[in-house]
Amino acid sequence: MDTAELTGIKVMVIDDSNTIRRSAEIFLLQAGCTVILAEDGFDALAKIADHHPDIVLVDIMMPRLDGYQTCALIKNNQMFKATPVIMLSSKDGLFDKARGRIVGSEQYLTKPFTREELLGAIRRHVVTK
Repeated sequence: MDTAELTGIKVMVIDDSNTIRRSAEIFLLQAGCTVILAEDGFDALAKIADHHPDIVLVDIMMPRLDGYQTCALIKNNQMFKATPVIMLSSKDGLFDKARGRIVGSEQYLTKPFTREELLGAIRRHVVTK
């Protein structure tokens, strides 16, 4: 899989699971992406304005500020309205996917995701723009 077109893309990964954050970080760094990590929605909101990611991956189930709330806040901000947001969840329910769409997410990835699924999602929403 050619990852050259992903070089330099800034990806924010928001997940309270250290394992998921680290897995995503490894996949993304190997593909040449710049990675910004956040442990929850509040942490992400503090970092997003500084880093201006090209795409955001956000876990649904997190303490303090969940993924739906985080996505809605990102999408309601004029500066980040066009930034693609991909929801991450271990649940693969229709309701979860629909709710993600309602708050503005572009896609839904079920955890654990593979390297190909992750990079494919980024390619679909950032590279093809």
